[in-house]
Amino acid sequence: MSFTTPDLPYAYDALEPYIDKATMQIHHDKHHTGYTSKLNAAVDGTEYSSWPVDKLLKELDQLPSDIRTAVQNNGGGHYNHSLFWEIMSPSAGGMPEGAVADAIQRDIGGFSDFVSAFSNAAASRFGSGWAWLVSENSGKVGVISTANQDSPLSEGLTPVLGLDVWEHAYYLKYQNRRPEYIENFFNVINWKRVNELYLAGL
Repeated sequence: MSFTTPDLPYAYDALEPYIDKATMQIHHDKHHTGYTSKLNAAVDGTEYSSWPVDKLLKELDQLPSDIRTAVQNNGGGHYNHSLFWEIMSPSAGGMPEGAVADAIQRDIGGFSDFVSAFSNAAASRFGSGWAWLVSENSGKVGVISTANQDSPLSEGLTPVLGLDVWEHAYYLKYQNRRPEYIENFFNVINWKRVNELYLAGL
């Protein structure tokens, strides 16, 4: 199978004023497409080319050493960004809903505690990486961050919400103001989709 970069589920400018059109064009068309191409190059001609990307990331330690790092970086980049586009939406934001809202209340202490923990994870990630809301098989949720394009899947966790804090995700609009970018992200979270991802991971 050949991996492809999914189309955005909305227009490039749909998330303005929080995330600008130019950033979305470069982020999706250049960065994500680059990860997808390099993932295909890494697995092309191997028995692993038929594996879905989530299986590749969950079973990284089974991959040959000569492709493992490329899959970790580019498979992670492809998977993380595919998730990122779908958990954002225009006219979104607001409060969590459904089972994931109950899990956030139970395991993190409520929405305000989640916002604080998630914002801190995103702001304190040194260099490039991601902040995540993740779930375990039991349904318990928590907040973590990962470096570079590492995926929570490789740690046995299911990502249900992620924020890209690589500079390419925000620098055109926010320059060095990462905390402002993080704050504005909450205005575009598609909580309906986050809840669907949480339920699917149970």
